[in-house]
Amino acid sequence: MNSLYPDYDVIVVGAGHAGSEAAGAASELGAKTLLITMDLDSIAKMSCNPAIGGVAKGQLVREIDALGGLMGIVADKSGVQYRVLNTSKGPAMWSPRCQSDRALYSKTMRQELEKKENLYFRQDNVVDVLTTEDGKRATGVRTKTGQEFKADSVILTTGTFGNGLIHIGDTNFGGGRSGERASIGISAALEDLGFEVGRLKTGTPPRIDGRSINYEKLDVQYGDQEPHAFSFMTEFLPTREEQLTCWIGQTNEEVHDMLRSGFDRSPMFNGTIESTGPRYCPSIEDKINRFSDKDSHQLFLEPEGWDTYEMYLNGFSTSLPEDVQYKALRTIPGFEDAVMLRPGYAIEYDYFPPYQIRRSMETKITDGLFFAGQINGTTGYEEAACQGLMAGINAARKSQGDDEFILKRSEAYIGVLIDDLITKGTEEPYRMFTSRAEHRILLRQDNADLRLTELGHKIGLASDERFEKFKIKKEAIDEIHDLVADYTVYPEKMDPMLKERGTSKLNQPVKAKSLIPRPELSIFNILEADPELKEKALEITTDELVYEQVEIQIKYSGYIEKEFEMVEEMKKQEDTLIPDELNYDKINSLSSEGREKMEKVRPETLGQASRISGVTPSDISVLMVYLNN
Repeated sequence: MNSLYPDYDVIVVGAGHAGSEAAGAASELGAKTLLITMDLDSIAKMSCNPAIGGVAKGQLVREIDALGGLMGIVADKSGVQYRVLNTSKGPAMWSPRCQSDRALYSKTMRQELEKKENLYFRQDNVVDVLTTEDGKRATGVRTKTGQEFKADSVILTTGTFGNGLIHIGDTNFGGGRSGERASIGISAALEDLGFEVGRLKTGTPPRIDGRSINYEKLDVQYGDQEPHAFSFMTEFLPTREEQLTCWIGQTNEEVHDMLRSGFDRSPMFNGTIESTGPRYCPSIEDKINRFSDKDSHQLFLEPEGWDTYEMYLNGFSTSLPEDVQYKALRTIPGFEDAVMLRPGYAIEYDYFPPYQIRRSMETKITDGLFFAGQINGTTGYEEAACQGLMAGINAARKSQGDDEFILKRSEAYIGVLIDDLITKGTEEPYRMFTSRAEHRILLRQDNADLRLTELGHKIGLASDERFEKFKIKKEAIDEIHDLVADYTVYPEKMDPMLKERGTSKLNQPVKAKSLIPRPELSIFNILEADPELKEKALEITTDELVYEQVEIQIKYSGYIEKEFEMVEEMKKQEDTLIPDELNYDKINSLSSEGREKMEKVRPETLGQASRISGVTPSDISVLMVYLNN
């Protein structure tokens, strides 16, 4: 049929966290973009935990922001509590997190998207992907209402909606999340094109009426005294006193026994659910089954927003029958009179094993078709958002005839995530951790702008305003670094402070920089001990983040230099491209498993090939020789 509507450069299907970033990026880069969602009032809806960031996830959000994406800005505008996790460890492990106002986050994201001049919206249900007759090129989508929309590129961000099936005990019904229908048709259309499809599971806890909780039996958890923003553009956040409070509770054996009483009706254990759930965010029934030696599990009671008494019980994700959930909930100390507003549930959904995509997020089977988010087997808002950002960037660049924009493992956690998905695949929902990044000392949350903002500005995503702010900060870092490297401090000024800090005194005058590596000292201790040095520094900048950056660079300079050396050693492999059309069957010296795995994954570089499970160093040597001939 002929479309009633104009053609677009990019169509984004789904307006969750991946879809929002994809649409925002593509339109910002000048592509005429259409965002199609089943419900325009549910854009970037937080279907599970109302929070952004956390271990390694916070690094992803800061990278999204540094490149010019939206998640960090929206998180800062809708946060109700801010904390930095792992501050007792080194800076490579520090991870910002904020508790969010669920409704405000969604509203704010829509407002940010509606500012985009090239972005258009449509409420509809996409049921088919339009392609050329041979299926080799995407040309648009068809919706349930019978309309066709044409575009150069299509980005699918179906989340948990693809043939979604919700489970609450013995009851199951179609749905993408609580109260919303599933998306039917896309999976079949993709299978017809030759894509492999699989099933995964995730879940969510019951929601509680906060007025029914006895908080005296719970431990209080405040936000940080000095809250840290996600966005490098944010200047003000609520003070600790203005932020909302979270609470910590505990299960006990009585709770566990009550939960076990429903195991025979649990879809997790009676075979109703056969798909795999997230290893690192298991349901409460899975936890007490797998860790039967533990007599208690920690729970976090978290507010859903500024203007609601609804609370989220983090750690109590479940698909048990509602009556079992209710009885077990009321057995938890502090929850004896708890009122359950919504039961917890599990949801099964379709995903497409991610060996089928390229580093650009474009699929290998159909040109111009991109996948982002849970469709690739990931879990978490942040993992979805960074994929959406990269898909949006590359879909726009493709429509404009520009080269792909790729981030390497040594450049960003985003690069680690995408490379992991493609080369290692996943049979369970993939979650990012700091341990997944071999160069994590380089990929810290504090230096995301130093790593990525110039790149973001170069491709046209990071604004001129952001880039100017970045340049001012970078110049200040360099100037403060030069100041402490050149400035001489004397024992008479430093020794009283050094004694107080429990570290050895000076025997002679030294450069201020030489004191910073001492674990007992911070750069602020040294500035306070020498008023003249402090005055010179304040003439350069009053930004504490600049001083923090200089301190980290100096304290960890040895580790950082070694990491850069490792990156340089791997650079040749990472930069050696493998032709798309390479026939691995012709390379006789490859192992059978190596040949099979590389044929399936179709790695784009030699470095990527080396990380495929089952590919040996010998296979890589053989492939290297073959490529050089």
